[in-house]
Amino acid sequence: MVKQFFKQVLPAMAAFAFSGLYTIVDGFFIGRSVGDVGLAAVNIAYPLSALLQAAGTGIGMGAAVCISVCRGRGDTRGERGHLGGAFLLLAAAGVLLAVSLFSFGTPALAALGARGEVLEQAIVYLRVILLGIPFQLAATALAPLIRNYDGALAAMGAMIAGFVTNIVLDALFVSVFGWGMAGAAGATVIGQIVTAVPCAFYLWRVTFRIGSGPVRPAGHMCGSILRTAVSPFGLAMSPLFVIMLLNKAASVYGGESSVAAYAVIAYATAVVMLLLQGVGDGSQPQMSLYFGMDRPERTKAVRNLAYAFAAVTAVANIVALCLLRAAIPVFFGASGEAAAMAAKAMPVFTIGFIPIAFCRVTTAYFYATQHNRPAYVMVYGEAVLLALLLAFVLPRMIGMDGVWISLPVAQILLMLIGCGLLWRSRRNRVKDSGKVSNETVCDTPAL
Repeated sequence: MVKQFFKQVLPAMAAFAFSGLYTIVDGFFIGRSVGDVGLAAVNIAYPLSALLQAAGTGIGMGAAVCISVCRGRGDTRGERGHLGGAFLLLAAAGVLLAVSLFSFGTPALAALGARGEVLEQAIVYLRVILLGIPFQLAATALAPLIRNYDGALAAMGAMIAGFVTNIVLDALFVSVFGWGMAGAAGATVIGQIVTAVPCAFYLWRVTFRIGSGPVRPAGHMCGSILRTAVSPFGLAMSPLFVIMLLNKAASVYGGESSVAAYAVIAYATAVVMLLLQGVGDGSQPQMSLYFGMDRPERTKAVRNLAYAFAAVTAVANIVALCLLRAAIPVFFGASGEAAAMAAKAMPVFTIGFIPIAFCRVTTAYFYATQHNRPAYVMVYGEAVLLALLLAFVLPRMIGMDGVWISLPVAQILLMLIGCGLLWRSRRNRVKDSGKVSNETVCDTPAL
């Protein structure tokens, strides 16, 4: 079990880390070739681009959980049905997102704060990104699916290949050819294509091993996929809400230097958050499989192993960021005042790594075992708690220092909520034994 755990988790961590570096790479090349306007345009357009990736991640992970549970129960028909349902949802999401973003992309960018030349550059970037919608969705959705078919290494390899392609083409399109925003967006789209194609080929081969005949779209399976998909979708989107809330608070209580300092911190800590999410999502195939096999002791053992490894990962990154807190702002080109502020605040943000490690694994455990309502609380609770702390408590009491400590405080509170949800889960397990949940598939037990 331990060997299989690391075989799944380590590639998932690498894949998540590389997926989060796409925009950082774009920002690196654009910042040096286009300047501050281009960098601002990429940052403002990022939430809309991230929406595509979050949709793909949600659908892919939602289907992966359902498929693993069905595999654990030996339900080949359910397995094929959910795989077909995932394909149908991806097609529907592609059409819906394309129509919505092509129609309302410009007003959305303006609402996010783009003005003048920044808005013009952001529109150029977004329009090229939207041309690659099918590949953005496929690249993020197929990776969790193939991880559930012993394809963790294949998913990691595909993600790394796409990332390397993005770096090479960014250097070529932006720095050499001078294509600016369009070049950076084009490099990102091509990188996603390079990721999506091998994942699609791997999954195509897998479908021949599932029962007989081709896998067809199955609309009646979409509901169970979507119920689970809400959690991984939220995990992908919640960092954006956190960034927007903290950017606003930093602007109000500290000014431009504080915003710039937080931008550096956000870049540095984002990779850590993705690594921790990789631990949770990498352990999902095993937890879902054992859950489907009705082996609760095995499911719990995988979860506890994930807790331990996530804690080690968090501690290692706390040490690394604290030691490098002065060098990181310089790497991102922060000014003297912003660099000093970022170096001072970095250790404060690392306090939240331990609780967020617990929260990421707990969330993955809940949706891997199809306990969707507590998963929703864990996913969306961080942004809600942070909003309340920023709006009504800490910054009003201690100013900018309150902004910095709001996030780790919210994460600690969420960890306590997670402990309560786990306790409730254990308490109800015996009481609800033998009952059937109306929000799961494959006759899984209720929370």
